[in-house]
Amino acid sequence: MDTADIIQAISLVCVIGLPIIGLLFGSFLNVCISRLPEHQSVVYPRSKCPQCGAAIRWYDNIPILSWLILRARCRDCKAPIPWRYPIVELAVAIWFLQIGISIARTLSFRVGPPRGLTGWYINFGIEEIGLLILGFLLIGLIVMDWQTMTLPDSFTLGGIAVALFLVCTQALFLGPNEDEIVLSNHHIQLTSPGGVTDHGNLFFTGPENLIFGRIAAVCGAALLLLLIRWVYRAVRHREGMGLGDVKLIAMIAAFLGFWPAILSLFVGTLTAALYGAVLLTRGKAGATSRLAFGSFLCFGGLVSALFGNQLINMYIALLR
Repeated sequence: MDTADIIQAISLVCVIGLPIIGLLFGSFLNVCISRLPEHQSVVYPRSKCPQCGAAIRWYDNIPILSWLILRARCRDCKAPIPWRYPIVELAVAIWFLQIGISIARTLSFRVGPPRGLTGWYINFGIEEIGLLILGFLLIGLIVMDWQTMTLPDSFTLGGIAVALFLVCTQALFLGPNEDEIVLSNHHIQLTSPGGVTDHGNLFFTGPENLIFGRIAAVCGAALLLLLIRWVYRAVRHREGMGLGDVKLIAMIAAFLGFWPAILSLFVGTLTAALYGAVLLTRGKAGATSRLAFGSFLCFGGLVSALFGNQLINMYIALLR
């Protein structure tokens, strides 16, 4: 089996297998959504009906299929099972499918930086794993913030830790001189007749640039939102957003970088403003009504993860 056949097999597995894995992760995400805002364990006890307390049988816990077979009702007490469960499972499956298609498309062209193929494939795989995890976290946070106005630290701070771990892992597989940046270039200077001094170049190596750059992105995004939060409180004399939103934008920056995180903030703010305007015109909200801004910020993160680079490049092209 040659390289082309291997790539084709991997692409097929990604497109078919990742959505199935996504359904399973979506089922687990529903457990997290139900328990984390209440500070409950996601491992113990077993899943049970919130109405009658009956343990959910394994064959009643198959993603989407069990919900359809049971006609959206508990087998024991016939209490309705909310639409949220199959929607979350389907959303995670669709996200995993989208990433699987992206992997297949990229591998089919085998486009990569000028380095050893092994290193490129490993780093590409780590990037895609990061996108899978980011989508899982953001979909869960959308629902949790919408329902409870909370953004659990286990997802936001835990996500930051996972993202930085992945970045450090990527740094191990960078090629020689890859991603390094020159901060200054000192020219050779005469110091005495017959003598010269070369101070050399001041630069960040590839791993230093990647790791420190991502840490700077996390800090920069968080500080920006903290500043906006402080200004709003100084002007309006009330809280405009919680610290959970600050941790959330830092998590997005940890996975995607600074400018994609800023794009997420822009998309989230725009969609939140449009939604608020609709509520105001329909008389369902007032000037002081609270919105689940974290949910809109998560939506912005999903958009940025899928289309961030293209949108940022288009914006830069418009400025030229």
